[in-house]
Amino acid sequence: FWNERAKQWKIERAPEMESKVFTRDGMSMPFWYTTFGDAPFGEKSLWISMHGGGGVPPEANTSQWENQKKLYTLEEGVYLVPRAPTDTWNLWHQSHIDPMFERLIENMIVFEGVNPNKVYIIGYSAGGDGVFQLAPRMADRLAAAGMMAGHPNETVPDGLRNIGFALHMGENDSAYDRNTVAMQWKQQLEILQRDDPSGYAHQAVIHEGKGHWMDRQETMAFPWMAEFTRNPNPQKIVWVQDDVVHDQFYWLGVDEPVERTKIVASIDGQTITIHETDVQQITFYLNDNMLDLDFPVVVVYEERT
Repeated sequence: FWNERAKQWKIERAPEMESKVFTRDGMSMPFWYTTFGDAPFGEKSLWISMHGGGGVPPEANTSQWENQKKLYTLEEGVYLVPRAPTDTWNLWHQSHIDPMFERLIENMIVFEGVNPNKVYIIGYSAGGDGVFQLAPRMADRLAAAGMMAGHPNETVPDGLRNIGFALHMGENDSAYDRNTVAMQWKQQLEILQRDDPSGYAHQAVIHEGKGHWMDRQETMAFPWMAEFTRNPNPQKIVWVQDDVVHDQFYWLGVDEPVERTKIVASIDGQTITIHETDVQQITFYLNDNMLDLDFPVVVVYEERT
Protein backbone atom coordinates (compact mmCIF):
# COMPACT_ATOMS: atom_id res chain seq x y z
CA PHE A 1 0.00 0.00 0.00
CA TRP A 2 2.77 2.42 0.93
CA ASN A 3 4.68 1.72 -2.29
CA GLU A 4 1.59 2.51 -4.36
CA ARG A 5 0.97 5.70 -2.39
CA ALA A 6 4.59 6.82 -2.75
CA LYS A 7 4.50 6.16 -6.51
CA GLN A 8 1.33 8.23 -6.84
CA TRP A 9 2.79 11.12 -4.81
CA LYS A 10 5.97 11.14 -6.89
CA ILE A 11 3.87 11.88 -9.94
CA GLU A 12 1.33 14.24 -8.39
CA ARG A 13 3.76 16.25 -6.29
CA ALA A 14 6.69 16.51 -8.68
CA PRO A 15 5.74 20.07 -9.78
CA GLU A 16 5.77 21.46 -6.23
CA MET A 17 9.10 19.80 -5.50
CA GLU A 18 10.57 21.22 -8.69
CA SER A 19 9.27 24.72 -7.97
CA LYS A 20 10.03 24.41 -4.23
CA VAL A 21 6.77 26.14 -3.42
CA PHE A 22 3.76 24.70 -1.57
CA THR A 23 0.37 26.25 -2.16
CA ARG A 24 -2.65 25.60 0.05
CA ASP A 25 -5.91 27.52 0.39
CA GLY A 26 -4.46 30.42 -1.55
CA MET A 27 -1.28 30.63 0.54
CA SER A 28 2.21 29.84 -0.71
CA MET A 29 5.21 28.59 1.25
CA PRO A 30 8.53 28.60 -0.63
CA PHE A 31 11.18 26.28 0.78
CA TRP A 32 14.88 25.58 0.32
CA TYR A 33 16.94 22.61 1.42
CA THR A 34 20.36 21.06 1.30
CA THR A 35 21.73 17.69 2.46
CA PHE A 36 24.62 16.96 4.81
CA GLY A 37 26.34 13.59 5.15
CA ASP A 38 25.81 10.45 3.14
CA ALA A 39 23.07 8.52 4.94
CA PRO A 40 21.38 6.03 2.57
CA PHE A 41 17.98 6.70 1.02
CA GLY A 42 15.33 5.97 3.62
CA GLU A 43 17.64 6.70 6.56
CA LYS A 44 18.20 10.46 6.28
CA SER A 45 17.05 12.75 9.04
CA LEU A 46 15.01 15.89 8.31
CA TRP A 47 15.52 19.21 10.10
CA ILE A 48 12.85 21.84 9.41
CA SER A 49 14.33 25.19 10.43
CA MET A 50 12.02 28.18 10.97
CA HIS A 51 13.28 31.72 10.50
CA GLY A 52 12.67 34.74 12.72
CA GLY A 53 10.91 38.00 11.96
CA GLY A 54 7.13 38.17 12.08
CA GLY A 55 5.09 41.34 12.29
CA VAL A 56 7.53 43.10 9.97
CA PRO A 57 7.47 44.01 6.24
CA PRO A 58 7.76 41.10 3.79
CA GLU A 59 11.28 42.02 2.74
CA ALA A 60 12.44 41.78 6.37
CA ASN A 61 10.98 38.28 6.74
CA THR A 62 12.51 37.25 3.42
CA SER A 63 15.87 38.50 4.69
CA GLN A 64 15.40 36.39 7.83
CA TRP A 65 14.62 33.40 5.59
CA GLU A 66 17.86 33.92 3.66
CA ASN A 67 19.78 34.21 6.93
CA GLN A 68 18.24 30.98 8.27
CA LYS A 69 19.59 29.07 5.27
CA LYS A 70 23.14 29.90 6.38
CA LEU A 71 22.57 29.81 10.13
CA TYR A 72 23.20 26.12 10.83
CA THR A 73 25.00 23.09 9.44
CA LEU A 74 24.46 19.45 10.33
CA GLU A 75 26.59 16.35 10.73
CA GLU A 76 23.91 14.46 8.83
CA GLY A 77 20.48 15.17 7.44
CA VAL A 78 18.34 17.24 5.15
CA TYR A 79 18.33 20.85 6.35
CA LEU A 80 15.11 22.45 5.10
CA VAL A 81 14.21 26.11 5.53
CA PRO A 82 10.68 27.19 4.60
CA ARG A 83 9.67 30.82 4.09
CA ALA A 84 6.58 31.59 6.18
CA PRO A 85 3.42 32.02 4.07
CA THR A 86 2.47 35.22 5.97
CA ASP A 87 4.31 38.11 7.61
CA THR A 88 2.26 38.35 10.80
CA TRP A 89 3.65 38.05 14.34
CA ASN A 90 2.34 34.48 14.59
CA LEU A 91 3.65 33.46 11.18
CA TRP A 92 4.71 29.94 12.28
CA HIS A 93 1.74 28.76 14.31
CA GLN A 94 -1.32 29.64 12.28
CA SER A 95 -3.69 26.86 11.23
CA HIS A 96 -2.28 26.46 7.70
CA ILE A 97 1.21 25.60 8.99
CA ASP A 98 0.39 22.13 10.39
CA PRO A 99 -0.92 20.62 7.11
CA MET A 100 1.86 22.33 5.14
CA PHE A 101 4.51 20.81 7.40
CA GLU A 102 2.83 17.40 7.24
CA ARG A 103 2.98 17.58 3.45
CA LEU A 104 6.61 18.71 3.61
CA ILE A 105 7.47 15.69 5.72
CA GLU A 106 5.61 13.32 3.37
CA ASN A 107 7.36 14.75 0.33
CA MET A 108 10.81 14.56 1.87
CA ILE A 109 10.19 10.92 2.78
CA VAL A 110 9.21 10.09 -0.80
CA PHE A 111 11.57 12.30 -2.80
CA GLU A 112 14.66 12.58 -0.57
CA GLY A 113 14.65 9.35 1.44
CA VAL A 114 13.96 10.80 4.88
CA ASN A 115 13.29 8.35 7.70
CA PRO A 116 9.82 9.26 9.05
CA ASN A 117 11.04 8.52 12.56
CA LYS A 118 13.95 11.02 12.31
CA VAL A 119 12.13 14.32 11.79
CA TYR A 120 13.08 17.39 13.85
CA ILE A 121 11.92 21.01 13.97
CA ILE A 122 14.03 23.94 15.10
CA GLY A 123 13.45 27.68 15.09
CA TYR A 124 14.98 30.96 16.23
CA SER A 125 13.12 34.00 17.63
CA ALA A 126 9.71 34.00 15.91
CA GLY A 127 10.74 30.58 14.63
CA GLY A 128 11.19 29.58 18.27
CA ASP A 129 7.64 30.77 18.90
CA GLY A 130 6.61 28.29 16.23
CA VAL A 131 8.53 25.43 17.88
CA PHE A 132 6.89 26.17 21.24
CA GLN A 133 3.44 25.84 19.61
CA LEU A 134 3.98 23.21 16.90
CA ALA A 135 6.01 20.70 18.91
CA PRO A 136 3.22 19.75 21.35
CA ARG A 137 0.50 19.58 18.69
CA MET A 138 2.66 17.80 16.06
CA ALA A 139 4.64 15.62 18.45
CA ASP A 140 3.30 12.48 16.75
CA ARG A 141 5.27 13.48 13.61
CA LEU A 142 8.51 14.34 15.41
CA ALA A 143 11.48 12.76 17.11
CA ALA A 144 12.57 15.97 18.84
CA ALA A 145 12.25 19.75 18.69
CA GLY A 146 14.63 22.63 19.40
CA MET A 147 13.34 26.03 20.57
CA MET A 148 15.76 28.94 20.35
CA ALA A 149 14.94 32.42 21.72
CA GLY A 150 11.18 32.24 21.26
CA HIS A 151 8.03 32.80 23.32
CA PRO A 152 5.33 30.15 23.95
CA ASN A 153 2.42 32.58 24.27
CA GLU A 154 -0.50 30.55 25.67
CA THR A 155 0.66 27.02 24.87
CA VAL A 156 1.58 24.36 27.47
CA PRO A 157 4.27 21.62 27.42
CA ASP A 158 2.10 18.63 28.37
CA GLY A 159 1.95 17.20 24.83
CA LEU A 160 5.75 16.86 24.66
CA ARG A 161 5.77 13.63 26.64
CA ASN A 162 7.08 11.35 23.89
CA ILE A 163 9.68 13.53 22.14
CA GLY A 164 12.91 15.24 23.09
CA PHE A 165 12.53 18.98 23.65
CA ALA A 166 15.47 21.38 23.73
CA LEU A 167 14.98 24.91 25.06
CA HIS A 168 17.72 27.52 24.69
CA MET A 169 17.43 31.12 25.82
CA GLY A 170 19.78 34.00 26.51
CA GLU A 171 19.86 35.01 30.18
CA ASN A 172 19.37 38.66 29.20
CA ASP A 173 16.75 38.12 26.49
CA SER A 174 14.12 40.14 28.35
CA ALA A 175 11.94 41.34 25.45
CA TYR A 176 8.41 40.01 25.93
CA ASP A 177 9.78 38.38 29.14
CA ARG A 178 11.28 35.61 27.03
CA ASN A 179 13.94 34.78 29.63
CA THR A 180 11.44 34.68 32.50
CA VAL A 181 8.97 32.52 30.58
CA ALA A 182 11.75 30.18 29.43
CA MET A 183 12.74 29.62 33.05
CA GLN A 184 9.11 28.87 33.89
CA TRP A 185 8.98 26.31 31.07
CA LYS A 186 12.22 24.77 32.29
CA GLN A 187 10.66 24.33 35.71
CA GLN A 188 7.43 22.93 34.23
CA LEU A 189 9.37 20.37 32.20
CA GLU A 190 11.31 19.33 35.30
CA ILE A 191 8.05 18.81 37.22
CA LEU A 192 6.45 16.88 34.35
CA GLN A 193 9.47 14.58 34.12
CA ARG A 194 9.64 14.14 37.88
CA ASP A 195 6.00 13.01 37.93
CA ASP A 196 6.34 10.89 34.75
CA PRO A 197 9.99 9.71 34.60
CA SER A 198 9.62 7.74 31.36
CA GLY A 199 8.60 10.89 29.48
CA TYR A 200 9.42 14.56 28.96
CA ALA A 201 13.09 14.23 28.02
CA HIS A 202 14.40 17.77 27.80
CA GLN A 203 17.51 19.91 27.55
CA ALA A 204 16.77 23.38 28.93
CA VAL A 205 19.68 25.84 28.97
CA ILE A 206 19.64 29.51 29.93
CA HIS A 207 22.86 30.90 28.41
CA GLU A 208 24.67 33.14 30.88
CA GLY A 209 25.38 36.67 29.71
CA LYS A 210 23.65 36.22 26.37
CA GLY A 211 20.80 38.30 24.98
CA HIS A 212 18.58 37.49 22.02
CA TRP A 213 21.63 36.35 20.03
CA MET A 214 23.33 33.37 21.66
CA ASP A 215 26.40 33.24 19.40
CA ARG A 216 25.30 29.80 18.20
CA GLN A 217 25.75 28.28 21.65
CA GLU A 218 22.27 26.85 21.06
CA THR A 219 23.74 24.40 18.51
CA MET A 220 24.65 22.16 21.44
CA ALA A 221 21.03 21.03 21.11
CA PHE A 222 21.56 19.36 17.74
CA PRO A 223 23.62 16.29 18.75
CA TRP A 224 21.33 15.82 21.75
CA MET A 225 18.21 15.97 19.57
CA ALA A 226 19.72 13.62 16.98
CA GLU A 227 19.80 10.85 19.58
CA PHE A 228 15.99 10.70 19.58
CA THR A 229 13.90 8.52 17.28
CA ARG A 230 10.14 8.88 17.00
CA ASN A 231 7.99 6.14 18.52
CA PRO A 232 4.80 6.03 16.40
CA ASN A 233 3.02 3.87 18.99
CA PRO A 234 3.97 5.12 22.47
CA GLN A 235 2.55 3.26 25.45
CA LYS A 236 1.30 6.47 27.02
CA ILE A 237 -0.10 9.62 25.35
CA VAL A 238 -0.84 13.05 26.75
CA TRP A 239 -2.85 15.00 24.17
CA VAL A 240 -3.72 18.64 24.84
CA GLN A 241 -5.40 20.50 21.99
CA ASP A 242 -4.09 23.94 21.12
CA ASP A 243 -6.08 26.74 19.50
CA VAL A 244 -5.23 24.92 16.25
CA VAL A 245 -6.86 21.51 16.68
CA HIS A 246 -6.09 18.07 15.23
CA ASP A 247 -8.41 15.09 14.83
CA GLN A 248 -5.67 12.51 15.46
CA PHE A 249 -2.61 12.27 17.71
CA TYR A 250 -0.61 9.04 17.65
CA TRP A 251 -3.20 6.25 18.11
CA LEU A 252 -5.95 8.52 19.49
CA GLY A 253 -8.64 10.20 17.39
CA VAL A 254 -11.61 12.50 17.92
CA ASP A 255 -14.36 13.30 15.43
CA GLU A 256 -15.01 16.85 16.60
CA PRO A 257 -11.83 18.31 18.11
CA VAL A 258 -12.27 21.15 20.59
CA GLU A 259 -9.66 23.69 21.71
CA ARG A 260 -7.83 23.07 25.00
CA THR A 261 -9.35 19.64 25.63
CA LYS A 262 -7.15 16.93 27.12
CA ILE A 263 -6.84 13.14 26.90
CA VAL A 264 -4.37 10.98 28.82
CA ALA A 265 -4.35 7.30 27.82
CA SER A 266 -2.01 4.32 28.03
CA ILE A 267 -1.64 0.72 26.88
CA ASP A 268 -0.46 -2.11 29.12
CA GLY A 269 -0.63 -5.51 27.48
CA GLN A 270 -4.15 -5.86 26.08
CA THR A 271 -5.61 -3.10 28.25
CA ILE A 272 -6.13 0.52 27.24
CA THR A 273 -6.71 2.85 30.17
CA ILE A 274 -8.15 6.33 29.81
CA HIS A 275 -6.69 8.15 32.78
CA GLU A 276 -8.15 11.57 32.06
CA THR A 277 -10.45 13.09 29.45
CA ASP A 278 -12.91 15.89 28.86
CA VAL A 279 -13.79 14.48 25.43
CA GLN A 280 -17.03 12.51 25.02
CA GLN A 281 -16.03 10.23 22.14
CA ILE A 282 -12.58 8.79 21.36
CA THR A 283 -11.38 6.52 18.57
CA PHE A 284 -8.44 4.16 19.06
CA TYR A 285 -6.32 3.34 16.00
CA LEU A 286 -4.78 -0.03 16.85
CA ASN A 287 -2.29 -2.32 15.16
CA ASP A 288 -0.36 -5.46 16.02
CA ASN A 289 2.75 -3.48 16.95
CA MET A 290 0.83 -2.14 19.94
CA LEU A 291 -1.08 -5.20 21.15
CA ASP A 292 -2.28 -8.56 19.81
CA LEU A 293 -5.43 -8.02 17.76
CA ASP A 294 -6.10 -11.79 17.75
CA PHE A 295 -7.10 -11.49 21.39
CA PRO A 296 -9.65 -9.34 23.25
CA VAL A 297 -8.84 -5.69 23.88
CA VAL A 298 -10.05 -4.15 27.14
CA VAL A 299 -10.72 -0.43 27.56
CA VAL A 300 -10.98 0.96 31.09
CA TYR A 301 -12.28 4.41 32.07
CA GLU A 302 -12.90 5.24 35.71
CA GLU A 303 -15.09 2.42 37.03
CA ARG A 304 -16.23 1.20 33.60
CA THR A 305 -14.73 -1.57 31.49
